Amino acid sequence: MDKLREECAVFGVSIRGGEAAGLTYNGLLALQHRGQESAGIAVTRGHDIICEKDTGLVSEVFDEKRLHKLSPASLAMGHTRYSTKGGNSRRNVQPFMSEYLTGRLTTALNGALINGAAIKRDLESRGVCFTAGSDSEVISSLIAFKNVETGDFGAAVTQSVMKLEGAFSLIVMSSTGKIAVVRDRHGFRPLCLGKSPQGVAAASESCALESCGFTFLRDVEPGEIVILENGEISHSARYSTDGKAGLCVFEYVYFARPDSVIDSQSVCEARFNMGKILAREQPALADVVCGVPDSGIDAAAGYAAESGLPLVTGIYKNRYIGRTFIFPTQAQRENAVQLKLSPLRRNVEGKRVVLVDDSIVRGTTCGRIIRMIRDAGAREIHLRISSPQFLHVCHFGTDIDSAENLIANRLDHDGICREVGADSLGHISIEGLKAACSGSRRNLCDGCFSGNYGFSVHKYVQNTEGEYKGSFHV
Repeated sequence: MDKLREECAVFGVSIRGGEAAGLTYNGLLALQHRGQESAGIAVTRGHDIICEKDTGLVSEVFDEKRLHKLSPASLAMGHTRYSTKGGNSRRNVQPFMSEYLTGRLTTALNGALINGAAIKRDLESRGVCFTAGSDSEVISSLIAFKNVETGDFGAAVTQSVMKLEGAFSLIVMSSTGKIAVVRDRHGFRPLCLGKSPQGVAAASESCALESCGFTFLRDVEPGEIVILENGEISHSARYSTDGKAGLCVFEYVYFARPDSVIDSQSVCEARFNMGKILAREQPALADVVCGVPDSGIDAAAGYAAESGLPLVTGIYKNRYIGRTFIFPTQAQRENAVQLKLSPLRRNVEGKRVVLVDDSIVRGTTCGRIIRMIRDAGAREIHLRISSPQFLHVCHFGTDIDSAENLIANRLDHDGICREVGADSLGHISIEGLKAACSGSRRNLCDGCFSGNYGFSVHKYVQNTEGEYKGSFHV
């Protein structure tokens, strides 16, 4: 599917009772949309950490027998992964475990470092060995190294994260019975806290807290470390207040579940607002409006409400079709769009259709969807996109890996319209997108649209490997 993917989801829980593994399993199910390639859960038992993980969906990795191995436990953490660095192999499945002289810790990461290679090189020079290609392993090893130096888990986490550059929401669990919850200083990735009569939890999105019976408490602040212990928040502090970027705006456009609230902004409301503003900025003479499932649906509703056009279900999504890479034949993999989505002829035949989607990245998927709707008898198709044109790579964990792969860098506006087969094409403006998300308490990073990342990334990424080119000392 020609959609942006973003790296991972994290979940952690500290409760009074033994159901931590089951709660984490439920939390990961709610966060499955953020990563479908692998899943893992780690728990503490006494002064030991037990970890179960594998490639696959949460429900594929964890059966009753595997969950039983992790129970009972009062402290647990989990992870779902979409790989943008390190590849999709079992050795990169999280959480990562690191052992040191006096204990163990496990680490789960949502995001990407831009100085990860430099940290890894410095640790290797000090005798630390690595077996995978993930930033999570680098962070886990760094914290373990600092834990040996300081003898204090909280200090080790603080000293380590102060050295990290990039985007991350991080959960670290120690065999001493503590969980550290950390958000990067810029606030690129979402992270929030919840509370219940049983204890406390942290998750990438509020929808996961609610699905596990936790009441949303607050968002973790950029540059903040929160310690969960014995079912309570035992400590919180800001390790940095100098962040200048902000939340990745694509959390509101596509990544997050619509029932989540991120930094005070409802995701569903933001998408509805995008559709309303899109209708004002990019009107169309049409008969009906329909959205591309799933994240185009709310924006389509906003477009219809603002334009006065009727909203119809123009595309049906088969929710029983899984990930594209598990289809048995190459033909099925290539035709994954047709297997997952099909037009409702009755609602589009003979109509001028406004088709609302969240993005055009490389252009392949929306072209196939437009052909399907046209084959179903649509008279005209006016494509409207609830994000601006993608022009720049992302350095912070989103898989926009090369500017040359972006259709907006290959073709002009009219060329894109012809390429995808639409009768007209319109994108929301950057200003319009930010206005739609004005309920957010954070600045928003729009670097993939504008090239402005809020701070200089060139000192980290100008070399040929796309990594930090300076020296680094742990």
